[in-house]
Amino acid sequence: MSNQQIGVLIVLMGVALVVIGLVIWAGGLSWLERLPGNIRIQGESITVFIPIASMIVISVLLTIVLNLLIRIFRR
Repeated sequence: MSNQQIGVLIVLMGVALVVIGLVIWAGGLSWLERLPGNIRIQGESITVFIPIASMIVISVLLTIVLNLLIRIFRR
């Protein structure tokens, strides 16, 4: 992998982080909290949130994106 390819990869990752940050800031991922499979336990003075389904969705999406990037930059 050449220095130019590494530079392009770093720029693309930065742009992706900015876009993801803007989506989160705008509330575009609020549905992720309400997935079936997430566990929320609320008491009088404490709330416990265990995002099992959300982490599975994020893991699958990151796996797909990273595999696509590896295939693109392997050429």
